[in-house]
Amino acid sequence: MANRGKAAGKKAVSDGKPSDSRAGKRRDRNKRVGARVPELGYYLIVTDTEETEKNYFEGLRDSIPAELKDRLVIKVEKARTVELVRKALEMTGQESQYRIPWIVFDRDQVKDFDEIIQTAEKSGVGAGWSNPCFEIWMYAYFGEMPVIMESYTCCDRFAEKFEKVTGQKYSKNDRDIYRKLVQCGDEKKAIQMAERCYKRCVEDGKRKPSEMWPACMVHRLVEEIQDKVISNIAFKEKR
Repeated sequence: MANRGKAAGKKAVSDGKPSDSRAGKRRDRNKRVGARVPELGYYLIVTDTEETEKNYFEGLRDSIPAELKDRLVIKVEKARTVELVRKALEMTGQESQYRIPWIVFDRDQVKDFDEIIQTAEKSGVGAGWSNPCFEIWMYAYFGEMPVIMESYTCCDRFAEKFEKVTGQKYSKNDRDIYRKLVQCGDEKKAIQMAERCYKRCVEDGKRKPSEMWPACMVHRLVEEIQDKVISNIAFKEKR
């Protein structure tokens, strides 16, 4: 997507994508060790919860068409919030397969929210943050990203919206959450809405992720993965 943001702090938030130089070094290393590299990328997503975010991305992983699963790999790992970046870098450095590292977490009560994002981006790790919580991103599937500052309020209101739309109770440990969002909502419009909300925050002079709500960067990770899926399906159909 055009007009990526800049890094938080001195600059606005960046797109969070690993640097080309870092990716190039990993590709060179993989050639030396003879590792089999997934053609469309090996995404390492490290989150700080065993529930919502982990279930969401495992659902996204499972939704990838069978013919692409060996070419586009997603692995979800967990770490303590303060260790997200270290875990991502550690696993990226130790594994022979080429990985595209991202961390996914929300503001909630995290004191060093901006600092963690800055550290990730400087280290070539994507930062899929949400403010105030991950539910604000899932809200977008249903055509809304309401202005909510507190995470507990956001979670409660999303639960109400989820039940109204799906007819089911919302649970943070729902392993089928991704499928339900896609089935009952609109992912493409959710991505567009999240991008508009982020850009509006930047236009309003908010420079730090902690100052931006409602906003997230999770949508850029989802969009990047889905673009690869869609483009390869379209290419196959043309053949």
